[in-house]
Amino acid sequence: MTRFVKESSLTLVFFVLLLAALVGQAFTGQAFYNESATAASLPTLSIGEYVTSSQFTVDVAENWQSEYLQFLLFILLTVWLVQKGSPESKPLDSVGRESDEDQKVGAHATDASPAWAKAGGWRTRLYSRSLGVVMGAIFVLSWLAQLIAGRSAYDADQLQNLQEPLSLGEYLAAPDFWNRTFQNWQSELLAVASMVVLSIYLRERGSPESKPVGESHISTGVEN
Repeated sequence: MTRFVKESSLTLVFFVLLLAALVGQAFTGQAFYNESATAASLPTLSIGEYVTSSQFTVDVAENWQSEYLQFLLFILLTVWLVQKGSPESKPLDSVGRESDEDQKVGAHATDASPAWAKAGGWRTRLYSRSLGVVMGAIFVLSWLAQLIAGRSAYDADQLQNLQEPLSLGEYLAAPDFWNRTFQNWQSELLAVASMVVLSIYLRERGSPESKPVGESHISTGVEN
């Protein structure tokens, strides 16, 4: 168990932080919702009712879909696009999918290579794109969850104000949905662009996301 914790410490810490953030969001979101409901003389929600409500679901889903969009775009665009001097970029002469030899697939696989990297055919082609496929699927599912939960939350507000609710298609075209979506997208894209550019000139000693402290600014694709 001690060895497992040490070898998986990065993942475990992030999951603990995720859980803490979700719990914090649940309690503060419930408090905010109940303050607004009390001011409008509407029923309040218990913590259990709030975390199973469309209000909580849409707030979580819209953040998740933007995060997975960020990583999906970064994974796919860095296959073909480079940034001179950034450790987040491939070397300038390695643009594209690279050769089977470089990627250690098929006849070039090693004994330690995953089984589907050795298999060839459709299995290797699928496995060669599996990270993007899974990230893309999670993005689409969380985006759909945002759409469905967002429409439910929006219609609840509409009915409280004695206004007509919207169908799913109408909500998809509504400013509320795209305002929520673009707010998250722009912040994620800014964060990625900042990481790519700042890592050219700045360092974090010991981090695999940084170049070695003494590495040249123009070194590309070099990490600790």
